[in-house]
Amino acid sequence: MQNIKGAIFDLDGTLIDSMWMWGEVAVKYLESHGITPRPRFLDVLRSFNTAEEAQYYIDEYGINLPLEEVIKGRDNMMFEFLSNDVKLKNGVIPVLETLQKCGVKMCIATATDKWLVEPSVKLHGLMKYFKRIYTCTEEKTSKKYPDIFLRAAEFLGTKVNETLVVEDAVYAMKTAKKAGFMIAGIYDKAAEDEQNEVRAVCDYYCKDPADLLNYL
Repeated sequence: MQNIKGAIFDLDGTLIDSMWMWGEVAVKYLESHGITPRPRFLDVLRSFNTAEEAQYYIDEYGINLPLEEVIKGRDNMMFEFLSNDVKLKNGVIPVLETLQKCGVKMCIATATDKWLVEPSVKLHGLMKYFKRIYTCTEEKTSKKYPDIFLRAAEFLGTKVNETLVVEDAVYAMKTAKKAGFMIAGIYDKAAEDEQNEVRAVCDYYCKDPADLLNYL
């Protein structure tokens, strides 16, 4: 990683241990409407941003509510956890401190809406490491497309091939890799069945963020 000048971090499943809870909330949200999710329901959701997930509930499960109301209902169920209980993944702070000391400029790029990102970032004092938070909703995009990564790198002022994308979601890794970024893949239990694919895509594979220190 000697040539790394910038780093773009995902949030859920990468910096904070929250993917398991998002899965629980998704199931509970449908159950609150008297609906039992189909098999492999959570696998389908992995590549969706907030709006796409809500639209999926409407189209595939018949939730008869406006899109914004579906989003609000699901997100409200997650807010307290992100504000008070969510934990950092192992080694996050030492990694961020090391990168910062090395002069690496950093930002967050996440599919989670800003109002849900801010509580967990504040809870753990993370903003002293990051110059900006990019969200798919605000950028009107998805991590199925490279836009959010390219805009983040442009903001950081770093070339794509000098910018590390740190992700737990293999679909997002593939997107960033295709755009020319270097990839650090972070293991998350919620994506256990994707780990062989993650290993094949990323440049650096980490069982948790602490492993990044081995490459710095």
